[in-house]
Amino acid sequence: MTQHAISRLVDEVTADVIAWRRHLHRHPELSFQETNTSQYVYDTLASFGGLEISRPTKTSVVARLVGHKPGKTLAIRADMDALPITEETSFEFASENPGVMHACGHDGHTAMLLGAAKVLVGLKEHIEGEVRFLFQHAEELFPGGAKQMVEAGVMEDVDLVIGIHLRSTDEPGRIGVKAGPVNAAPDTFRATIIGSGGHAAYPHTTVDSVAIAAQAITNLQHVVARNTNPFDPLVLSITQIFGGTADNVIPGSCEFRGTVRSYNPALRQSTPELMERVIRGVTEAHGASYEFEYVKGYAPVINDERVTQVVREALTEVFGEEVVVDGTPTMGGEDFSAFQTEAPGTFFTVGAGYGPADTWYPHHHPKFAIDEAALPVGVQSFVHLAFKLLS
Repeated sequence: MTQHAISRLVDEVTADVIAWRRHLHRHPELSFQETNTSQYVYDTLASFGGLEISRPTKTSVVARLVGHKPGKTLAIRADMDALPITEETSFEFASENPGVMHACGHDGHTAMLLGAAKVLVGLKEHIEGEVRFLFQHAEELFPGGAKQMVEAGVMEDVDLVIGIHLRSTDEPGRIGVKAGPVNAAPDTFRATIIGSGGHAAYPHTTVDSVAIAAQAITNLQHVVARNTNPFDPLVLSITQIFGGTADNVIPGSCEFRGTVRSYNPALRQSTPELMERVIRGVTEAHGASYEFEYVKGYAPVINDERVTQVVREALTEVFGEEVVVDGTPTMGGEDFSAFQTEAPGTFFTVGAGYGPADTWYPHHHPKFAIDEAALPVGVQSFVHLAFKLLS
């Protein structure tokens, strides 16, 4: 298929893509609860004809488009879940589900993949091999929907996999492509400092769990600042603290939680040991004890060198070197990595900053917004890459 023909077909479905995105934005659903969302996707796909549609899990959808000629199988993924955030925008299609919002662009991802499916169904006779459309549930909540879909067999016989993430803090339509690590492993932890409580007027009769927890939290920053190579990215953030019931009572325990982000497997393995050494040292110095739990999240997203090279070359042919640029790695997590464990693949970004640059709200913000002009860029990328990668 020629680039011009694909562009024309994408133009014809753009109004539908925007309408699908706005419907999904108006009716967001949380991870593992995407009942209406997945049914909407299923019904929309069914209206195209020519697809083999299935439900590998309760709230996910897979559609297979088998071409007229044998060849490879390319999987294309979009996530569908929303976040527990109260929307603070004034769009006429703002969320109608209180406390739930598409604040990460998954509504756009789903709409773009629906658009690509509609275009490719009309080009079925030109397809060599199979395009498998993966509409994934629960990207935002560990253990993640990608792992469940893989366990359900959606990646069987898949040769290549690609995905797009819209980026609200980048110029609309700008495409970021990079080989190697692009998303970090998002691990979590919980620590409880156990002292002995008592009256706040007599601190000398207690082992103050709050004061000890404060020291432990401060000293944990040394894991990043003084125990790891500055050229090996690591983020350690304390995000929650729990302790105490009254102004005049020193609590017997204080708990804090947070997240650790990394790319390097060896560093990921050693970080819990370093953290526990710090916590143990601080608590022992003050006569307290502790409990420590560390949970590994998604694997890091690491783009395959060869697939990424082909993706970049193909997209540059379509959009030009001024649009296709080096992607910027992020310490954010993404369970797209589960698909990459089954087949080589690439995860790239499309800029979707809405309005002036100083009003580009980040992902997971109640005023998050995307420029819908980015949507046809994603659709065209998917369609063009389907032909390029399968050939």
